[in-house]
Amino acid sequence: MSDLVAKAEGISRNAYARYSNYLVGAVVRTTDGREFSGVNVENAAYPLGVCAEKTAIGAAATAGYKPGDLEAIGITASPCGGCREWLHEWRIDDVSYRRGDGTIAQMSAADLLPDTWELPE
Repeated sequence: MSDLVAKAEGISRNAYARYSNYLVGAVVRTTDGREFSGVNVENAAYPLGVCAEKTAIGAAATAGYKPGDLEAIGITASPCGGCREWLHEWRIDDVSYRRGDGTIAQMSAADLLPDTWELPE
């Protein structure tokens, strides 16, 4: 889904990355075709920053979407470990992101996070 990566690159300009200057954007597409954008938002208390993937998924959740309702996400960078957990829990089958060498990787959340644990039901 390189179109989502391109959209994420466009939205990344809106990131609030005052401390790192590392602008990250993400765009998630729902199974019914809606799209939600997110950017990283930093804070002087570094652990309080939020990743772009989380803000995009949070926007979809705010609109009423649940895990399994998101089919794809495009990200301007490889997702961090915490975001890989989010992508897996939200069962996003198509994860595309820009690699450091400029190519676009495309895989499932399960590929990004093998041997994950599942919360007992």
